[in-house]
Amino acid sequence: MTSPTISVRRLAPGDDALVLAAPGLFDNPPRADATATFLARDGHHLLMAFDDEAPAGAPAVGFVSGVETTHPDKGTEMFLYELSVDEAARNRGVGRALVSALAELARENGCYGMWVLTDDDNPAAVRAYEAAGGQQEPLTRLIAWTF
Repeated sequence: MTSPTISVRRLAPGDDALVLAAPGLFDNPPRADATATFLARDGHHLLMAFDDEAPAGAPAVGFVSGVETTHPDKGTEMFLYELSVDEAARNRGVGRALVSALAELARENGCYGMWVLTDDDNPAAVRAYEAAGGQQEPLTRLIAWTF
C-alpha cells in the first residue's frame, strides 16, 4: 500500500533544480543541459516522488521517466524509460505509485499502451510494474546498440 506521506509530482520546464538535487536516484549525476532538454521536450515525462514528512527542500525519493513514441500504424504508446526509488524509501509503494501515475498520464495523453524492459535480476522493479497493473509478455528479447 502506498504510504500516505508520499506525493507524486509531474515535472515541467523550470523544475530542473528538483532533478539536479537528487543525483543519487540516477545512474550518473544529472546534467543540467540534458535535464532542461528532457523537461522541455514534448512527449518526454519525468515524475518524482516526495516524502511529505521529510524536511522542506528534501530531495525526491524516487522518479519514473517516460517517453511517448508514435508509429504510423499503431498510434502513440508510452515507453517507461526508467524507474528509481531511493533504497530507504523502498517497500513503501513508491515505485507502484510512480508507475501508476505514469500509466495515468499515458491514458490522459491518448496512448494505447505502455511498456518497459527490465532485467531478470531486478525483482523489485518487476514487483512494482506488476503491482501497477503491468503483465509480462512472453518470448521477449532485448537487442541493443551501443554508440
